Amino acid sequence: MENHATKITFKVNGEQHTLDIDNRFTLLDILRDRLNLTGAKKGCDLGECGACTVILDGKAVNSCQILGVKITSSEIKTIEGLSQGDMLHPLQISFIENDGGQCGYCTPGFIMGAYPLFESKTNVSVEEIRLALAGNLCRCNAYGAIIDSVVGAIGIKVDG
Repeated sequence: MENHATKITFKVNGEQHTLDIDNRFTLLDILRDRLNLTGAKKGCDLGECGACTVILDGKAVNSCQILGVKITSSEIKTIEGLSQGDMLHPLQISFIENDGGQCGYCTPGFIMGAYPLFESKTNVSVEEIRLALAGNLCRCNAYGAIIDSVVGAIGIKVDG
């Protein structure tokens, strides 16, 4: 019988992990099923909805589309890694204040999609926010509140 497992070492939210994983597992499977980090959601499982968005080596990615064997030596940040103890990240706070997470299912994906913009410390436009979040879908159609939430966290002024 063939061995269909690989040992991988990677960091999630600053903590190093070494796991033997099935070669067919995705990053999303590893996060949810092996590490019990359930913030990234299994929505479409096709990379089309953005519910599983995490930060992989500084870039927002759909974790359902990344094979686990490809994350060796990588650094991953999930929604669970944004807060500092009991202190929520400014993006999380702004989503609460602006009702950006109505049912909440898509909220972690939108927050993680916006996270690189927040961290860039450069001036961004509403159009750049929309482009960064274009791969995320919201079943509640709360897009206005989601954009307002990101704008509020980043602190840009919007004309109109």
